[in-house]
Amino acid sequence: MSLEVRTLEASDYAGWLRATRLGFLRSATVSDEEIELRRPYTDLARAQGAFDDGRCVATFRSMPRDLTVPGGAVLPSSAITQVTVSATHRRRGVASRMMANELAATAERGEPLAILIAAEFPIYGRFGFGPAAGVTEWHVDTARAGLRPPGDDEDGRVELVDPADVLKSGPELHERVRVQAPGSINRNDRWWEMFTGKVQMSNDPWKEPIFAYYRDSAGRIDGLAAYTVEDKWRGMYPEAPLEVKQLIAATPAAERALWRFLLSIDWVTTVRTGFRAHDDVMPLLLGDRRAARIDNSSDFLWLRFIDVPRALAARTYAAPGSVVLDVVDPYGYAAGRFRVEAAPDGTATAEAAPSAAPDLTLTAADLATLYLGDESAVRLATVGQATESHPGAAARVDALFRTSRRPWAIDGF
Repeated sequence: MSLEVRTLEASDYAGWLRATRLGFLRSATVSDEEIELRRPYTDLARAQGAFDDGRCVATFRSMPRDLTVPGGAVLPSSAITQVTVSATHRRRGVASRMMANELAATAERGEPLAILIAAEFPIYGRFGFGPAAGVTEWHVDTARAGLRPPGDDEDGRVELVDPADVLKSGPELHERVRVQAPGSINRNDRWWEMFTGKVQMSNDPWKEPIFAYYRDSAGRIDGLAAYTVEDKWRGMYPEAPLEVKQLIAATPAAERALWRFLLSIDWVTTVRTGFRAHDDVMPLLLGDRRAARIDNSSDFLWLRFIDVPRALAARTYAAPGSVVLDVVDPYGYAAGRFRVEAAPDGTATAEAAPSAAPDLTLTAADLATLYLGDESAVRLATVGQATESHPGAAARVDALFRTSRRPWAIDGF
């Protein structure tokens, strides 16, 4: 029997949500309350399902999100999420059909990029996505850490605050932070309501974090940390593990002060940092950097070009210069030759240049890995994922595309 793939109607939503949970190997039980809470935040026009005899067996949806790119500009993007296929219906091309529908809709909406978080690495490269920003998680032994002393600019204070304070002041801080972090996206009101516990889902156990602000000497909120601690003892000896749920900072002083605070709380013996940028500064604050052990280091945010000139012109570049990229894309959206002309101030123009001689040939997925500054064209050329038309072309691309810090996707979606 052929599967029907289509956008959702209101009557489909409960079954679609259950199929989503099954696709992620969770219980299919969804309360009426959860359906009521989630439904207003799902745009049915951007949600697809595959139906077998009326039963939803695959799910897919996207959301509009603004992605920060190097230099602080933001680009409208299609954030793809809740992609599942039931175990009974794998290998039938269902995900491919839904992805093809979404990429066509993304182009029609005028969104120059699509983004997603890949549950499995091998899936999305064939659709033109490439890993564009990764994450690393550390496990810190606080007894060994040997924190460095505060800097002269750390003249503010850390204070504990209530969830209501975070709901009120957190969004403004995050907006300041995310324009400094290529790879980050905007947050909607529902994100903050769930982060602070104002809205809770019955199927997702909730443990309220402890929230802390860093205020500078003038009282401005420059940083936010959220963390949980397990009340764990061995006899009369505390062994309390702390888990960082969020740490964002608009200034270096705030970032250093919040890490120093978390790593020096009484009774806390270990700190799990949560997902941070690959080059997070936390280990540099330790007198013994071996006290910070990497537990996980992985790709995270994947990116796909729809409108190459618009995306390339939006970001800034590290040096003046010109390069012609020959991009291969079986889906066609990003295929072609494109010239990037970067000015001394870092701004650039980008345009199609079909008759220009290319400097570097690569796939749309591999260009995505370069876009936010997380990969090197020289590395790609070394393993045959990029082809130089003349010696040194990959190094020229790197000179343009490199960034001083690696990108960081602060949030999942």
